[in-house]
Amino acid sequence: MTQATQADVRPNVRVVLFGLMIAMMLAMLDNMIVSTALPRIVNEFGGLNHFTWVVTAYVLGTTVSTPIWGKLGDLYGRKSVFLTSVGIFLAGSALCGMAGSGMLGGPEDGMVQLIAFRAVQGLGAGGLMVGVMAIIGDLVPPRERGRYQGMIAGIMAIAMVAGPLVGGFITDHLSWRWAFYVNLPLGGVALLVLITTMHLPKYRTEHRIDWLGAGLLSVGITALVLITTWGGNEYDWTSGQILGLAVLAVVALVAFGLVERRVPEPILPLGLFANRNFALISVIGFLLGFAMFGAMNFLPLYQQTVQGASATNSGLLLLPLMFGMLVVSLAIGRAITKNGRYRAYPIIGGVVMTVGMGLLTLLDLHTTKLASSLYMVVLGVGMGFLMQTSMLIAQNSVEQKDLGAASGAATFFRSIGGSFGISLFGAIFANRLADSAAGSALGGSGAGMDLDKIRELPAQARELVLGGLADSISHVFLWAALFTISIPVLAWFIKEIPLRTANEAPPQATPEEEAEIALGKAPVA
Repeated sequence: MTQATQADVRPNVRVVLFGLMIAMMLAMLDNMIVSTALPRIVNEFGGLNHFTWVVTAYVLGTTVSTPIWGKLGDLYGRKSVFLTSVGIFLAGSALCGMAGSGMLGGPEDGMVQLIAFRAVQGLGAGGLMVGVMAIIGDLVPPRERGRYQGMIAGIMAIAMVAGPLVGGFITDHLSWRWAFYVNLPLGGVALLVLITTMHLPKYRTEHRIDWLGAGLLSVGITALVLITTWGGNEYDWTSGQILGLAVLAVVALVAFGLVERRVPEPILPLGLFANRNFALISVIGFLLGFAMFGAMNFLPLYQQTVQGASATNSGLLLLPLMFGMLVVSLAIGRAITKNGRYRAYPIIGGVVMTVGMGLLTLLDLHTTKLASSLYMVVLGVGMGFLMQTSMLIAQNSVEQKDLGAASGAATFFRSIGGSFGISLFGAIFANRLADSAAGSALGGSGAGMDLDKIRELPAQARELVLGGLADSISHVFLWAALFTISIPVLAWFIKEIPLRTANEAPPQATPEEEAEIALGKAPVA
């Protein structure tokens, strides 16, 4: 992008950023609201055996769609593609709110409907997440992205605070269905702001979407997630179902690799992984998502059952984690913009995050709320060092023409890590609980347990059940720590490449289009 172009775009950055922050808030707020409301949702439609599926469906939809959204933005212009993803997200939200209500079927169908509609929500959320980061990459050169991405990370932290509070209030005082309906007015505001303020240069390209590659990738990833979800839980690891899924995953992913080498516009350009920094940060993003999304979903469960908090109070009890993440994210973003250095941050973040996970393994029946809050502060600080730096390194490793694909890939690996983490940790939790005395008292994995009735049990039985739940949850954090310990090791090998102070000119633009851009007459997406 020429200097004239940057001058024309820059005054609009703050206005566009406001709309993007609302959109990011939309996706993050929903996930945290639903996380807090999950125990009540599960009680109405089923038991703890469905606990992770409501989240897994959402994350799986996000995972398989992010590379596609990123590539579509590169080819068709980011504005129209981004607004489409917002519309899909809002439609999915409305459908989730109606699940099992009688409008689409009775309560007996509610869980199946909710899981399916959460997948639709996830498809839209994938476009929201990759779109925000790619649009910032279009408007702001790498050296300055740290500040803006730090602000986005701060918004994510605020959403993580507001989400549990709103979700808790809705769960305690309204129907859990409003955990989904609340997205509609917020999404309407985001659409209005972005339609009226976001003007991005549009360039002509030859469009050829790699639909075969997208389909193969979706099949392979879905099969892998089903393996981690069902293996050792619904089916034995050596059962025909699990082995069949393993064969399907291998065949689909090998075929995907072959297709990506031959198509002119691959969904996930394999050449990106020849760059050492991009390859390393992709693995780090996977591990970050695996541990963060997988383990954090069990904190509200611990707080509402073992610590006896209401849904609203469980949101308040997450404040220490979000505070640590918010403060560090903003500070790191400003530091990167000021000095252009970033290599040390993922190393520090990986170490601190591992310490935080290790501290959370100490959770038991008698852990005080003060102690658990201190543990969460440490975890939040580690996440703050990692969240925006991982995306910044990924974007700085590629040319401007591949920005959408790189942003999509970085979001994809974090999301797929979350998919695997949620499903695998859910299986670990269920198996640990089933093997405990608490599991025997509950009749297995606790599938038929009503969380509201735990405190009605006799004192000895109640302590047995809560102790088993606490032990199973702390076991999840132990496994999470085993994954996060690899993050600082991998980050040590990242090479610090100077951040560019200006964006490259998009290669698709003709000289006539460049002249129009300089005069402020360029068509907008």
